[in-house]
Amino acid sequence: MSTVRTRFAPSPTGRMHVGNLRTALYAYLIAKHENGSFMLRIEDTDQERFVDGALDIIYRTLAKTGLVHDEGPDKDGGYGPYVQSERNAQGIYLKYAKQLIEQGDAYYCFCTKERLESLKSNVGEDGKEISVYDKHCLYLSKEEVEAKLAAGEPHVIRFNMPTEGTTTFHDDIYGDITVQNDELDDLILIKSDGYPTYNFANVIDDHLMNITHVVRGNEYLSSSPKYNRIYEAFGWEIPTYVHCPLITNEEHKKLSKRSGHSSYEDLLEQGFLTEAIVNYVALLGWCPQDNREIFSLEELVKEFDYHHMSKSPAVFDMTKLKWMNGEYIKAMDFDKFYEMALPYIQSVIKKDLDLKKIAQMVKTRIEVFPDIPDLIDFFEAVPEYDVAMYTHKKMKTNPEISLEVLNKIIPVLEAHEDYTNDALYELLCGFAKENGYKNGQILWPIRTALSGKQMTPAGATEILEVLGKDESIIRLKAAVEKLS
Repeated sequence: MSTVRTRFAPSPTGRMHVGNLRTALYAYLIAKHENGSFMLRIEDTDQERFVDGALDIIYRTLAKTGLVHDEGPDKDGGYGPYVQSERNAQGIYLKYAKQLIEQGDAYYCFCTKERLESLKSNVGEDGKEISVYDKHCLYLSKEEVEAKLAAGEPHVIRFNMPTEGTTTFHDDIYGDITVQNDELDDLILIKSDGYPTYNFANVIDDHLMNITHVVRGNEYLSSSPKYNRIYEAFGWEIPTYVHCPLITNEEHKKLSKRSGHSSYEDLLEQGFLTEAIVNYVALLGWCPQDNREIFSLEELVKEFDYHHMSKSPAVFDMTKLKWMNGEYIKAMDFDKFYEMALPYIQSVIKKDLDLKKIAQMVKTRIEVFPDIPDLIDFFEAVPEYDVAMYTHKKMKTNPEISLEVLNKIIPVLEAHEDYTNDALYELLCGFAKENGYKNGQILWPIRTALSGKQMTPAGATEILEVLGKDESIIRLKAAVEKLS
């Protein structure tokens, strides 16, 4: 069997969409699972959509996610150049388009925009007008074509699709798909600006670069019969097609750039970890046999079998991604976690407190880093709160008991010097036992008085330790005043 060769061929048009990241990941996994090669190719033939800085985003995203390409614009593996505009400058695409013209499989088209507009009559399923070219220029004589070319008339090169019969192509996920040839438009190969279309450049490059498996989104399923016709016209072997299912949002609509979490960089900005994003994206359309969910990239390489991909749309579930991200945060090395959490901690805490202890408190309690400020802002100042918060059925306490407890415990805490968590816990539990209280009747009022919150990332004694004696006593006395 020949070496598996896959490619990721993005257009430099902005941030990397989740769908593009999944295509890159699946292409990488298919190659690496078989000890094959993964290539990066830049498809910049649509010059109008080119965005400055987008190339850097592509390189940065692949580097951060660990999807290291074996060859590409920065690593020539003998199939370069790997940027389509550079390949176009070498005349590669025009050479093959002219070969098709000589074979009678393509032709020059000189139709104006106005004429093409007049062909828009049929209405598509979505209600939009569609244009089917009527092969008008196919019937120009050789002399007419040569005269128009000599006069410098604007033109494109079109592929001459058959109009009768059917074309069948095979996809490894969707199986055999047959289309009527009269549905295949005479697609443009070379545009009037001299650049190849995405459709044509793809076929030429995939063949010349020995790509064995073409991985792409299923929106390209309808174009595949056209690609196959081009392969067949050249007498080339057709690669294995692997079309990935659509990704939708929770409302089952296509994930769009407006959804706020459609790109890799959007997700990073929302506090997600790269490892969790890659892990989650791998499961958008692929199901491991044992229903396991947490995978490192190395484990994905070992386990990924693209034959277990789904045909059904994959739902991008933010709740599931947040859960997964939380699992990665829990498993993180503390020093690395602290480094990433610090900006979020410092955004709300300006006092001289032990920020590492605060980080330890939140590490197992967050799903994304932006969860941190709301969990810890009480360390800076107690928010306004209702005294009803002192009522807790399970702890068998209420505002009256809490007031009584706080009045008794403040002198004890004022006299105590060791403000470490263990010593404080021993002191408070001892006090509860001696005075006939349940532990919760002591700890709940203290925690509420110190934080003003129903939920905190740590218990009363841990909060006492971080705040220190002076600040803790101030807050407890303020709570007595509030309850009085």
